[in-house]
Amino acid sequence: QVQLVESGGGLVQSGRSLRLTCAASTNIDELYYMGWYRQAPGQQRELVAGLYRMGNRMYGDSVRGRFTISRDNAANMLYLQMNSPKPEDTAVYYCNFQARAGGNLGAWGQGTQVTVSS
Repeated sequence: QVQLVESGGGLVQSGRSLRLTCAASTNIDELYYMGWYRQAPGQQRELVAGLYRMGNRMYGDSVRGRFTISRDNAANMLYLQMNSPKPEDTAVYYCNFQARAGGNLGAWGQGTQVTVSS
């Protein structure tokens, strides 16, 4: 079973940068898709950014142009660079994956809390 561990969250001032890391227990270059999601209190979990094995990226409307998803296949790491974060980006951030096209997302991990102060 693939395990993902998120880290890098914390308290950050609005406008400062933060980088989240997701460490995977498998070779991520074999995964069809990996992505970052977030859930704010009282809100549904939403997609932040996704990265496909062939390199295609997608972003949620609210973060496009500010956040960047990337990966290091050799280290089995997925990253989310958060530039110019805003208070409304405050949430628990999770990473997840699809092993193959059309497959289900994996089990959710603990996530990492990001709090952006104004």
